[in-house]
Amino acid sequence: MNEKRVICIVTGTRAEYGLLKPFILRCLAQKDFETRVVVTGAHLCHDFGYTYNEIVDDGIPIDHKIEMVLSSDTPEGMAKSTGLAIISFSDYFSNRRPDLLVALGDRYELLACASAAALIGIPVAHIHGGERTSGVVDEFIRHSITKMSTIHFTCCETYRKRVIQMGEQPHCVFNTGALGVENVYSTNLIPLDGLEFDPGFSLNDKAYAVVTFHPLTLESGTGIKQLRELMTALDAFEDMRFVITKANSDAGGREINHLWDEYATLRNNCLCVASLGMVRYLSLIKHASAIIGNSSSGIIEGPAIKTPTVNIGDRQKGRVMAESVICCDPVSEDIIAAVKRAVSPEFYKQNVLDVENPYGDGKASVAMIEAIRSFFLRGAEVKKEFYDLSFDVL
Repeated sequence: MNEKRVICIVTGTRAEYGLLKPFILRCLAQKDFETRVVVTGAHLCHDFGYTYNEIVDDGIPIDHKIEMVLSSDTPEGMAKSTGLAIISFSDYFSNRRPDLLVALGDRYELLACASAAALIGIPVAHIHGGERTSGVVDEFIRHSITKMSTIHFTCCETYRKRVIQMGEQPHCVFNTGALGVENVYSTNLIPLDGLEFDPGFSLNDKAYAVVTFHPLTLESGTGIKQLRELMTALDAFEDMRFVITKANSDAGGREINHLWDEYATLRNNCLCVASLGMVRYLSLIKHASAIIGNSSSGIIEGPAIKTPTVNIGDRQKGRVMAESVICCDPVSEDIIAAVKRAVSPEFYKQNVLDVENPYGDGKASVAMIEAIRSFFLRGAEVKKEFYDLSFDVL
């Protein structure tokens, strides 16, 4: 390539930015790429920690900000925010015209930017396609982005095969492993005694767990009920501490965060935080006795960092899971039993210490950049043919 190719990377949440960070830094270091980072979604919302500042503090240049999250906690608010984002991204892509959009995951912000890019004729590279999560709208959003994308970076072989099953050309689907695993293997983590929080809340004198509970966007009315069951379960562990990371900006997220604030205020063994940043979060789960909740970090980063996970309910149902993950129903008795099992020395020795991590070798960003460079060398064609599997299997 004789000229720099322009790559646009979009980030909308603290969690997805933490995953993207090694890829962004590696792209910025490439002499044949011009990398533009666009910040949107919950990053720009004070209700969710205004994590835009974390990106600035990391020294990553930001090309543009797109505000799109309405002050609403409803599915209608998510739908309207998506529409607003499509308009804003359409303007941005028309004016700046990147050669490739890179989008990670399955959130409505990414559905908006991928839709705008695909309609304008900008190829899309999608990270984390082919996965299943039965309890949330992320399921159909993820598959929709897959069909709008030209290049696919999946995080395990099962997901690579599923993307091909959806009609994507095999030579454009790469099992690169997960960026979250790369973060685990390449980040200098903070020692336990360096993880300081509010005065009077120490993690050095008691075992602790990290708790994250996100909304269930396809289970109307059940999210708060399940959250209360989780709170009841946590009350059974008076000798443990809990660091609670707040929910994302999906419908119902604000209500969950309000209830967590109330819960933590009344208990001296709980601390509720809006955002920790990638390094502090990984350091926290590294030293934790368990990860509890319904976040994908317990499924992907948990096994890589050798911390047991209690996965509650159906939000992550369908994902490939290591033996270090204990799934339970969202009722207090089952959660209590699962936590007791997770923190036991026997479970750690048998299921965590030597667990086989299904999500790659920690070199995802290198593989992604090599594939993108090859894509540009082939001409960066937007048009694609549907790949039919043998009909003998039907």
